[in-house]
Formats: sequence, structure tokens, C-alpha cells
Amino acid sequence: MATQDRKAELAGALAAVRERVGKACEAAGRSRDEVRLLAVTKTFPATDAALLAGLGVTDLAENRDQEAAAKVAEVAGLRPDAAIRWHMVGRLQRNKARSVARWADEVQSVDSPRLAEALARAVHTARDAGERDRPLDVLLQVSLDEDPARGGCPVGELGALAELVAQKSEILHLRGLMAVAPLGADPEPAFARLAAVFARFRTDHPAATELSAGMSGDLEQAIAHGSTCVRVGTALLGGRGLASP
Repeated sequence: MATQDRKAELAGALAAVRERVGKACEAAGRSRDEVRLLAVTKTFPATDAALLAGLGVTDLAENRDQEAAAKVAEVAGLRPDAAIRWHMVGRLQRNKARSVARWADEVQSVDSPRLAEALARAVHTARDAGERDRPLDVLLQVSLDEDPARGGCPVGELGALAELVAQKSEILHLRGLMAVAPLGADPEPAFARLAAVFARFRTDHPAATELSAGMSGDLEQAIAHGSTCVRVGTALLGGRGLASP
């Protein structure tokens, strides 16, 4: 597809998603400014990410380090003027922490003490090497379905994980929680539970104000229950990636 055609396609999809977010905020009695749009560019080429940045979407997300590391560098070459913030939203193996620390501004999928420790070491190493000059923003991924295959920290272990991250505030910046609704089930009760978990979490960590929940198919329900960040891929970019898997 020609660049101008793809840009027009993305612009139309972006307008539709922004309208959905706006209507969901209105229905929930919330300000539109309370909800950030995170474009999930996984499996799509760097050219799409650069086009989105040109359309004003500067929060971009990936879920695999191997794809992301190369894409971040390519997008920087295509859009050197764009102040893009890159987010890691997929399950992260500890042995990828060193690479992720080089390119990610935020990791939304921290779900264990061992991963938190690995990221802290990686950020420290990257700063010593001059590869980054700031702490790494992190969100703790909460398990809403207790399925270990989908990642996430069990609710009962969330407090201990949060305390561990908070103790590393010079390296890891605790910004809030992230969750994915259970597969094949009504997301409403899951997001209601998440809202209650988040309210309790905020009593101990009031500065951690981010709640990342809701994707293309359920962003309205997530916004109704307090999401401050919706992670949208399919509704923006289409259902089939163009990059190599």
C-alpha cells in the first residue's frame, strides 16, 4: 500500500478510536484527558509506527523485544523529530531485560520479583554504559484469571511486589497497574475487580496513578472502571501484521 494511502487509512482508524474513547469517557462522567491512547504496533512495520507518530500518536507499544529493538531504531531514523515513548506490554523473560532497558521508556508487564530485580540490574548497567539517562517506568501486571500462561502477578502477591519496586525508585519508577481481561468471558466483572484492586493499591502507593486496561474490543468497559490507558492495536492498524513474525 502506498504511503499516502496507508496514512489516510490510519488517520481514519485513529479518528474512530478517539471517538470511541471520547464517548466512553462521556458515558463514565470522566474527562477525555484522563485516558491515554497507547498504539500497539507489534507485528506491523516501522513505517506504520512512524506514520502514527506523524498523526500525533507518540505512545507506542511492542510485545516482543526481538522485534521492538530493531523497530525502535528504524522509527528513530524515519521520525527523528518525534518524541516517542516506547512501552513493553508483552510477557518479558528475564534474559531480555538487558535489551529492553536500552529501548523501553516503560515496561507494563512486570509480574514477579525476579523480573523486577532483573530490570533493575539492566537499567543500572544501561545507565553506567551511557545507554539511558533515566529510570525505567514500570507497571505491575495483575492476573485477573489466575492463568500463569497469560502472565500477571496474583492479587495476593501484589503488595510485596509493589514494595520491592518502590524500594528501587532511583532505578524503577512505579507508575501503576496493568491487566488483561480473561479470554472468552465478559470483561465487565474483571475490570470491576481490577478497579477495586487498584483503589487498595493506591492507598499504599498514591503516586502510582496509571491503570492500563482495555484493548480494541473492550476499551469502553475498561474506561467505565477507571482505566487511564487503553492499549489499541487491531482497531488502529488492522487485523493482520505486515512485519515478519
